[in-house]
Amino acid sequence: MTNLKGYMGKVLYVDLTKKTYSEFPWTDEDRKRTIGGKIMAADILLQHIKPGMKAFDEDNWLVITTGPLTRCKTPSSTRFNISTVSPLTGILTSSNCGGPFGRRLKKAGWDAMVITGRAEELTWIEIVDSEVTFHDVPEYKGMLTGELQKQFKGGTSPLVIGPAGENKVLYAGVFSGERTAGRGGVGAVFGDKNLKIITANGTQNPEIYDMEKLDEITEQWKMQLLRHPITGAQLSKLGTAGLVAPMQAHRILATKNFSDGRFDAFEKVSGEELTEKYLVGNGNCYSCPMRCERRVKVDGKNVKGPELETLGLFGPNILNDDIEKILRWNYELDELGMDTISCAGSIAFAMELQEKGMWDSGLEFGKTDNISDVFRLIANREGIGDILADGTKRMSEKFGGKEFAIHAKGMELAAYEPRGAVGQGLGYATANRGGCHLNAGYMVVLEGLGLNMNSYTPKGKASLAIMFQNVMEAASAAGCCVFTSYAVLPWFIVAKPTSLLTRFIQQAFKFLTPILYIGMQYPEILALNIPLIQYPRAINAATGSKYTMGTFIKAGSYGYNVERVCNVILGLPVGKDTDTLPKRLTDEEQVPGVKKTKVPLDKMKKSYYIIRGWKDGAPTARMIKKLGIKLPECAKEVYPYGKG
Repeated sequence: MTNLKGYMGKVLYVDLTKKTYSEFPWTDEDRKRTIGGKIMAADILLQHIKPGMKAFDEDNWLVITTGPLTRCKTPSSTRFNISTVSPLTGILTSSNCGGPFGRRLKKAGWDAMVITGRAEELTWIEIVDSEVTFHDVPEYKGMLTGELQKQFKGGTSPLVIGPAGENKVLYAGVFSGERTAGRGGVGAVFGDKNLKIITANGTQNPEIYDMEKLDEITEQWKMQLLRHPITGAQLSKLGTAGLVAPMQAHRILATKNFSDGRFDAFEKVSGEELTEKYLVGNGNCYSCPMRCERRVKVDGKNVKGPELETLGLFGPNILNDDIEKILRWNYELDELGMDTISCAGSIAFAMELQEKGMWDSGLEFGKTDNISDVFRLIANREGIGDILADGTKRMSEKFGGKEFAIHAKGMELAAYEPRGAVGQGLGYATANRGGCHLNAGYMVVLEGLGLNMNSYTPKGKASLAIMFQNVMEAASAAGCCVFTSYAVLPWFIVAKPTSLLTRFIQQAFKFLTPILYIGMQYPEILALNIPLIQYPRAINAATGSKYTMGTFIKAGSYGYNVERVCNVILGLPVGKDTDTLPKRLTDEEQVPGVKKTKVPLDKMKKSYYIIRGWKDGAPTARMIKKLGIKLPECAKEVYPYGKG
């Protein structure tokens, strides 16, 4: 139980092998240290993982977590998180989702659930308040995600996998409604455990510490989001797809397996094209005023349209300018249960292998008539699909081409070409779960997609990347959509990009390193709350905690460091190969003859490690002690900086 409000005060522990359940111990001290969400999950997993643990080990844990703001009606706070050892990367992954399951789990009286073991038969876990029932469901084998969810009525909001998860495609996702916990292969871990469905329902709601104050903050926050040029205008009008055009302008639009940053026919796959010709309506996650979801028609069905990542990676990155095909592919991949980013990245790599005569897969840039068939082959692990199902990194180990295998730590990169935004390149390389644009700190928002600070200079990028990584880590832990962090940038400097003030601020950013360094090393000096950053104020009103801006950022830093410690224990190498990018991005100029158009990773990474308090990519003993991270016994065997 808990003395804090906002939380339900209980964590569910499920053993699929024994078909038993109990309460997992989690204290208020734990809640204050981690907030919730992905930080909570990392802290739980840190005490369980062992050197050499694999994703498909029976005792690998799935940890599903909510945040204190989940189900509290604050803006865009419907999020929940799934964390586990990733089959794609071999290290920790956390996959966030905006579907309704997180709200339902709290309604059943649980903040989180920990799942271990492996069921003998395909299984449905049914949670109703404090009762858990296990059902064998062989009749659902092979069922698509949409069809499966239609089997459940009455607001049960099931969490499900598709055929890709059952067949352990390494980038299979887990689906709640039309929303996806997509990255890192969490769906494959569900499949390995013979877990097809989880439902949760109940009659409970979190008690709020100060409802009047929370309502006041919620209203202010909504207005802040609605008047911001990105969260209030761009996202509602064009969705994330609205970024295609500015990415083209700034040479950030990944094209032909990241060999370029511009695509001549970009307008045909842009947010403007989608909105003008194919949009049938906007949608939104629970309590979200941004309404960034695109609704489109596929086979006469009103379905969720593609995000920027899908448009970019199944458009320019495979030299396809047919947006209608992308609308269909997005729907097909959701139904089969796969991450569109990793799937698209793997296909683009296969196309370049084909072009270079290194693997005859039949996949070619610009030829897309067979793509839907390839999806089905991947989901069922048949023919070439069995190879594609293992992702880019493993394909490069099999066929060669590591220099143009576009991944970080085994996870395919999102659609932002980092040679046009070098800070994003640093973020990709240092992101704990691999090639993730969000876990990277989303530096492109400063490098052309919000502000226009010099996208090629390495100056100041390390400190800014760390700050954004920590803030987004903590925001996610609270249960908030990380899109809300756009509004942290004052609206007037985004709305007036050519003004004297904006240009001054953009130039000043790279000189902020000493200030940001001091703030991150000594967060206690930030014992205040800034109106632009609503997260700590909302958490305080919901829970009765006493977060300041400093303690909020410290929680984000704690989470980021715990994740990195987990990764080192799991086998992430410490040293030269810890945080890397493929040579195409670090050694080859995007624009031939223009030296600045490659990622100066080593230079930025040196500063990054110093500011983070890391050595060779691992938190030092000093940083571990400072943050209060409790190393497990097994760390003594493998962790290089566990002492003194």
